[in-house]
Parts: sequence; structure tokens; C-alpha cells
Amino acid sequence: MPRIFSGIQPSGELHIGNYLGAVKNWVELQHEFESIICVVDYHAITGTYEPADLRRRTMEMGISLLAAGIDPAKAVLFVQSRVPEHTELAWIFNTITPVGELERQTQYKEKAGRLESVPAGLLNYPVLQAADILIYKADTVPVGEDQLQHLELSRDTARRWNAKFVEGYFPEPQAKLTQTRRIMGLDGQAKMSKSLGNTIGLLEPPAAVWEKLRPAMTDPARVRKTDPGNPDVCNIYQLHKAFSTPGTVDHVAVQCRSAGWGCIDCKKVLHASMEQELAPIRERAAALQAEPNKVRELLDDGAQRARRIASGTMSEVRQAMGLD
Repeated sequence: MPRIFSGIQPSGELHIGNYLGAVKNWVELQHEFESIICVVDYHAITGTYEPADLRRRTMEMGISLLAAGIDPAKAVLFVQSRVPEHTELAWIFNTITPVGELERQTQYKEKAGRLESVPAGLLNYPVLQAADILIYKADTVPVGEDQLQHLELSRDTARRWNAKFVEGYFPEPQAKLTQTRRIMGLDGQAKMSKSLGNTIGLLEPPAAVWEKLRPAMTDPARVRKTDPGNPDVCNIYQLHKAFSTPGTVDHVAVQCRSAGWGCIDCKKVLHASMEQELAPIRERAAALQAEPNKVRELLDDGAQRARRIASGTMSEVRQAMGLD
């Protein structure tokens, strides 16, 4: 069975953007691939944070992933810092990665440009990403379009190490883009992000979801209810395609173009579709929140399984490099 690796920062409770753009896909892929899924807390410490808050957010992310459908019987789910081999391999990759290649990374340039003092960890962030993937010899990585450059660096790293030490040892991981590649925020202006306040939490109660959906941006050309709209430019329609049945999606498009519905009508139908999918997730999350020790045990078991693979890789890498 081919192997995938996926990582997600411990940002706390999932929102529907990262659920639709990544996690829902992982839930499906765990039946087709040997899946290794990691809460990447080492990546999270490249910015300012409070230790207690990081612990809380890590736990909340673990609960969200389990509630969303990640099955520990099918996937290896763990927290990155519990497998120290990640950072050991990252250091090794740092010794063969050109600084200029890291400085050309788009995300690095964007983030560094906003900082007075740039931590070395921000520059080396994609090196750790490469280690995350390659330590498990993953051949496939489900990613969003904004991570393609980092994944290309992982392939470069595999080629560079292989050429220097053991030809063909690390596979060159390939991207698997999801159909729902980019989820726009409720403001319709930027990608859904907690920092921008334009998200809907995966576990938010129905009333709170509606309070956010009601004022959400739609087709700006629809000033009045009688104005015909263009669903292709409406973010609410894109959410319908993610949550509603194909028949409902087609009906929404017709009602929008003909001005048969106003935007509020459209949002009410979307809210009902979302509730059908999100209600069972909230129920599972509530059960997990009531048993935090069980969640910790599941994550600990995942870390032990991940470390068995990672330690085997590192033993072979050290031997190849004369470090054994």
C-alpha cells in the first residue's frame, strides 16, 4: 500500500476551511493509503506563543482530527514533538540544503518581510517539512497549492541526499491536490484563516454558524433580491458544492441566476446542508472532550507507531553517513 504523510499545525479547533481543504480528504485517503498524520507542534514554535496555549491547541487539534473521522485503527495519528527523529533528520538535511534555496521560498519572503528580527527556524521551516515527509519515506503528500513549493524542496532534498549517500533511498514525494483546494473566508476577500476572523469553526453550534453565515459575502452584483446573480463568483455557492448534494447545488445555481431566491434563502439551505455533515462531528468531539485521557492514549500510541518507522529510517541514514 502506498504511504502518505500529512501535517497540520496545532491551531486549536479545526475550521471548515482546513476541514474541507485537507482533513476531509485525509479521512477518505486513509482507506486507500497507509496514512501518517501529524500535528506539527515544532513548526508552531517558529512564531510567538504561550506554552500552556500550545498544549491546549495541540489537544484541541487532536480531538478535532479524531472527531472529523481520522481513525487510529487505519491511520497513524501523533504529535510531532513526540518523535524526536524529525528534528534529527532536519539537522542532517540542513547540512545539504543551500541557504539561497531557502531564501527563495515564497512563504519565507512574505513572513520575513513583516518581521524586524527573523528567526532561523522560519528560514529552515521547509527543511523540517522535508524531514517530516522523508523520514517515513512517504511517496504521496496531500497538499494545498500554497505548499507546492515546499514539497518541491522536499523532492530536491531527497535527490540531493540520495546522490551523495545512497541512490534511490528516499522516494521523491508527489503532490496530491484535493478537489477543494482553496476555501475563501466569509468576507470573500482572502483564504479562510483564524487570524483574519473569517472562519466557521468545525465544532461551533448551529446558531453560531448561522450568525456567521447570515452576513457572509455573496455575489456583489446582487444588490437587491430581484437582481440575478452569478453563482460562479459567489463564495456561498462554493460552500454549497462542498456541503450540499449535487441536486441541491444545481438547484442553487438556477435560483441564483434567475433571482428565484434571495441570498438569505440560499444561505438557509447551505446552513441545513452543513448541519447534516457537522452535527455528527460535534457529537464525536463532545464524547472525546469528556475523555481527555483516552485522547492522550490514542496520540501516544500513534507516536510509538510513528517512532518505530522513524527510528528505522534514522538508523539507516546514520549508517550511510558514517554516524553510526
